[in-house]
Amino acid sequence: MKTIFTNGCFDVLHRGHFELLKYAKSLGTNLVVGINSDSSVKRLKGEARPFFCEEDRKFMLESCKYVDRVVIFKDLDPYNLIKQIKPDVIVKGGDYKREDVIGNDLSEVVIFNYIDGYSTSRVLGEMNEDVCD
Repeated sequence: MKTIFTNGCFDVLHRGHFELLKYAKSLGTNLVVGINSDSSVKRLKGEARPFFCEEDRKFMLESCKYVDRVVIFKDLDPYNLIKQIKPDVIVKGGDYKREDVIGNDLSEVVIFNYIDGYSTSRVLGEMNEDVCD
């Protein structure tokens, strides 16, 4: 069994997230997603976040057919979780460089190229506009 790991806040799910999850799942048999706890999201993104509580974010990700397991972590980064899970591959989005990915000393790292037009920043910036244009 080949275990793949990815992580993030996953606060405002959009197509880009699902494309990343689909790609990550294609690399192995077991996709584990680490999500930041509510307190770590606040520390990373500010007091106005998260929009959805950790249990709701976990439920949404567990409902995705590509995801096999979701783990909430309280640290600002997933290093301890990665050490515990021991994935074969870590997948991160296109705004990362391999050498900057947390856990690159523990597992192979694969960077998934962003899909143009799909980002949390865009969704939040255009909440009152039609994002399908």
